[in-house]
Amino acid sequence: MAKSVLRVLGDEQLNRHQGFHVFGIRHLSPAGAFHLLTFLDEVKPTAVLIEGPSDATAFISELTSHGVVPPIAILAYTDQLPVRTLLYPYAEYSPEYQAFKWASRNGAWATFIDLPSEQALALHETKRTGGFSERVVTEDEEDVHENRQPEDSDNFQIYLHRQRKLYQQLTELYGEPDYEAYWERHFEHRLEEGAYRSGIHRFSEQMRELTEDQEWQYAPQDAAYNEIRESYMRRNIQKAILEGHDPERIVVVTGAHHTSAMNFHLPIMTDKEFKALPKVKTKLTLMPYSYYKLSTHSGYGAGNQAPAYFELFWQCLQARDLSRLPALYFSQVAAHLRMHGTFRSTASLIEAVRLAEALATLHDGSHPTWRDLQDAAIVCLGYGELSTISEALARTNVGTAIGRLPEGVSQTPVQDDLNRELKRLKLEKYRTPVAATLELDLRENRRVKSEEAAYLDLNRSVLLHRLELLGIDFSKKQRVQQNSATWAENWTLRWSPEAEIQAVESTLKGESVELAAAFVLKEKLDACTDIAEASRIIRIACECALMPLMEQAKAALQGLAVEAGSFEQIAASAYELSVLIGYGSIRRIETAALVPLLRQLFLRGALLLPTASACNDDAAHAIAGAIQQLHGIAQDHFEDVDDALWQSKLQELASRDDRNAKLSGFAFAILLEQSKLQEEQVAQEVSRRLSPGIPVDLGAGWFEGLSMRNRYALLSRAVLWKQLDMYIRLLDPQAFKRSLVFLRRAFGAFEPREKAAVAEMMGDLWGLDANAVGSTLQKPLSEEEKEMLYELNDYDFGDL
Repeated sequence: MAKSVLRVLGDEQLNRHQGFHVFGIRHLSPAGAFHLLTFLDEVKPTAVLIEGPSDATAFISELTSHGVVPPIAILAYTDQLPVRTLLYPYAEYSPEYQAFKWASRNGAWATFIDLPSEQALALHETKRTGGFSERVVTEDEEDVHENRQPEDSDNFQIYLHRQRKLYQQLTELYGEPDYEAYWERHFEHRLEEGAYRSGIHRFSEQMRELTEDQEWQYAPQDAAYNEIRESYMRRNIQKAILEGHDPERIVVVTGAHHTSAMNFHLPIMTDKEFKALPKVKTKLTLMPYSYYKLSTHSGYGAGNQAPAYFELFWQCLQARDLSRLPALYFSQVAAHLRMHGTFRSTASLIEAVRLAEALATLHDGSHPTWRDLQDAAIVCLGYGELSTISEALARTNVGTAIGRLPEGVSQTPVQDDLNRELKRLKLEKYRTPVAATLELDLRENRRVKSEEAAYLDLNRSVLLHRLELLGIDFSKKQRVQQNSATWAENWTLRWSPEAEIQAVESTLKGESVELAAAFVLKEKLDACTDIAEASRIIRIACECALMPLMEQAKAALQGLAVEAGSFEQIAASAYELSVLIGYGSIRRIETAALVPLLRQLFLRGALLLPTASACNDDAAHAIAGAIQQLHGIAQDHFEDVDDALWQSKLQELASRDDRNAKLSGFAFAILLEQSKLQEEQVAQEVSRRLSPGIPVDLGAGWFEGLSMRNRYALLSRAVLWKQLDMYIRLLDPQAFKRSLVFLRRAFGAFEPREKAAVAEMMGDLWGLDANAVGSTLQKPLSEEEKEMLYELNDYDFGDL
């Protein structure tokens, strides 16, 4: 753009229109906000022009309305899938936010002057050399090259390296540990009138002169993008003047990098040039934000390391007493320590203040920096150990603050609906970045009067399942330990700005949480090609209380079941239906219509069991899981399914020699657990399976399958262990080594107490002291025994 021939105001116009004020700031700079307010009070502008998307100007009045609590953000997003976003976050101490508030208090016109979001999103993606990125970009990142990685990254990496080297040299020159410490000491601590504005303007101008040629050489897309933005901002400054504002009563608030470019000697974008810019259709909304997301810890390149600390800094600046900052900072650290049972004396706090001030003096500073305070805290409060105070420091530095927007402030329909639902279901208190556990009891609460209160937890569950379906990361369901407690749900809730963005994206799927969830589930149903997935969709529809889709999914499942031939899919599908039938009444839905479908699937699964068990060991694990699912259905729904057929198929599999040995052992274990076998039957089958004439991979593999079920049933069968002992005794050395593959795998799954019980049992069988044998087998291996195990590493197990 700098190389293009653009319209420039004539000399007469230029002389007449110069004179507006430019105030360069660093985003999230409390000193910038403080000095900007002083400057605005001095100039008393009629127009405050602020770097930001010009199509978001209407939001400025809402950002300063009653009930808004920063941090908050403006979010721009495309109105078609895939959603692409731009984010413009503000804290209480953001200079831009304070400019909004000053304009509101003083009746000045406040407006954004940067590229509209439609053009900004399109250009941002264009400069990334093709293809839209799903990554969220923030307004401030337009000035922070370190946070961007275009695809033609070789030259860009050279540019980044030179940029970092320049800042590193600057840091080393002033003897600071990092650039942030340099910035705070030399800019945030400058309280003299006009010093911040003039200092930051000169600094950014010189840095730009040093890097501009390199940027055009190694990152031309970034350079061109900045030129376009600046040309457009100059256009809006000119527009404000032409609309009648006295240039002397105009203040332009922009990132320091752009201050030297806010000059009418440079080209101003024409109407024709603006119309030629690429664009994508976008929408804008407001959203709460958090201090964590504002921090560089979250990966936000234009953030600062300690948002909560800089809020303290801002408060001290407002009180015009920055000297109080160290005492306030250490007091907060001590308070967080005390909350977790660690106490520090007043003397330790006083020493921390003195040390921080001494560190500042060593750097010729007027006040301690955040880095000085960190070092003093580690020495005086952590006694030299960061780990002792790390959590307290994190809460003092970053904090857990979350913004808040009152009802009526512009948001998308889904955001509004979500806010109403959280309020209705009394979940607003969980809107925090600190994870909290919520235990739900889905049963009717008969101790309350209203139906809403009686089914509060059930309605909460419906909302949380809908949010989970939409991919809104506010809630995560945890596994309940009691398998029988179908009425209980445990959720972990944690709010994040990402969840708010995901809610915004859901607007494209429906105007409420319910409609958006229905849209997503319908998409899943349309793409469904197997019965297991269809059954899962039925369950999800039930959990989300989307009854019409539940009926559609049931019809799809019936159609798919006709052709289904996979034993694992049939078992998984039947299991999903059985779970749904089991707790359907708790969710107040009618599940009787699902019982015939469950019966049909169970019948087909039982009939397929022997055929499916003719598989190798790699497939046996999945088949065993499917057997377990069908067996669970037979136990829980014995009145609805053909349990007798299932038992007969298990006995057939347990007795067959031409099926996978592990699965035969697994089926035998189920029958053993149910006491379906007499003692002599057990002895006969164990003797047959664990016979020296049987190949060791079959015999030991059968025992491995046997051990996959209830081991307490195994431990009570002495005949089994006698036969296993005899089997191992009769194996020759080579066969014994081959059997170890299966035996070690089987016993490796045993718990320590189960291994001890086996050892004691074997001691009884050998006629020895059971306790002594158990203790001996629990001892660490001797060197000789270790050597024997090492020898197995060199043993050729052949096709095993």
